[in-house]
Amino acid sequence: MARERVVIIGSGFGGLFAAKALRRSDVDITLVSKTPNHLFQPLLYQVATGILSEGSIAPVARDILRRQANVRVETGLVTGIDATAKVITQRFHDEEKQTPYDRLIVAAGAGQSYFGHDEFETFAPGMKTIDDALELRARIFWAFEMAEVEPDPAERARLLTFVVVGAGPTGVEMAGQIRELASTTLAGQFRTIDPRDARVVLIDGSDQVLGAFGPRLGAKTQASLERKGVEVVLNAIVTDVSADAVVYQPRDVEQPVTVGSRCKVWAAGVRGSELGAVLAAAIGCELDRAGRVVVTPELSLPNHPEISVIGDLASVPGVPGVAQGAIQEAKYVAERITHEAAGRPAPSAPFAYFDKGSMATISKFSAVVKVGKIEITGFLAWAAWLFLHLLYIAGFKSRITTLLHWFISFLGTGRTERVSTNQQMVGRLALESLGQKVTGKLLRGEKGGSAEPRTTA
Repeated sequence: MARERVVIIGSGFGGLFAAKALRRSDVDITLVSKTPNHLFQPLLYQVATGILSEGSIAPVARDILRRQANVRVETGLVTGIDATAKVITQRFHDEEKQTPYDRLIVAAGAGQSYFGHDEFETFAPGMKTIDDALELRARIFWAFEMAEVEPDPAERARLLTFVVVGAGPTGVEMAGQIRELASTTLAGQFRTIDPRDARVVLIDGSDQVLGAFGPRLGAKTQASLERKGVEVVLNAIVTDVSADAVVYQPRDVEQPVTVGSRCKVWAAGVRGSELGAVLAAAIGCELDRAGRVVVTPELSLPNHPEISVIGDLASVPGVPGVAQGAIQEAKYVAERITHEAAGRPAPSAPFAYFDKGSMATISKFSAVVKVGKIEITGFLAWAAWLFLHLLYIAGFKSRITTLLHWFISFLGTGRTERVSTNQQMVGRLALESLGQKVTGKLLRGEKGGSAEPRTTA
């Protein structure tokens, strides 16, 4: 009897842990991901602010799974799912192939939501991919470089104003690190400007930062940010984002407020991967308001028990969009597949999420942790944050590299990963302007767009 073919889409926490949980199962696994790496997304902000290299948080998936003989790793963007024929269609640049499956695990993650204003993305990148982090690193460090040579005081002020939209963990961490970068790392390195004069503004539509952490930790976090020089603006909705400004509307004020800024970070809102819409079109499954797939209590699709959706793409009541949720869902689905592949009934209990708590850093030596009713702040929370994040980084080499970078950054003022390029800053926008499937043409030396003279700056 032929072994069951399990196809996993995505190499994030859900996809990787599903593959690892099936290592002793009588199945053949194909893991398909649009990038060859497993991304430790909670540390992206440290790549963006020069603390860590991208390699430290994004080890290659096939390297992690190299000793697991029943796994084949393929790089490709999944563009179609045929649930009747049980085949997925994947594309690598402009080359397509089809991969059959008996079981399908969709762990394609989520992207940034701009709440119906996708045009904001041009000027305010999100924080979901390595490309996002490298682009933001370039935008942040180049803002200081451009301010150093800018003669106009008003434009210089815009260059030294950094706006972060969204006061969840990512927004808080970004705002805190940009403030720390300006106040310590870059201090004394410029002659025209003083980086300590930089303005960091954190904007959110709710009435507290870190809403999921409760009012006490939210208030402590806000006070800590403000002491360090971050301007916290709450109860305010961003209504416009342009090349040189952010406009927000305070809840109880009639007149909108404009903040001049050339560097913006969007850390508000999450929407399911485009693969959710692909599934909905192919199968007719339901999507929630954020574009996530509504699944059964067993994390499968109605009328298609062979298809499971896990991680940020799955809409599961009571499960937050954090790594632990994806990991637990992956192990649950893998256990069901293992039982059924061995000819045993799958466990009948529906998926139940065990909340292991939430944590976020504010700045060096300062963090907040919430585990049930236990709330920890300050250095102890920061040390716990370091330990747990180090524990979940895949690969011994990545852990050692990360630890060395942290040692340099946290015990001193230096940051080892400050290299950025013009290509990193504008590459996303350039590719978008050239259109879909252009990468294959570019690799073959064909013209993908207008033939403008190439410049390096």
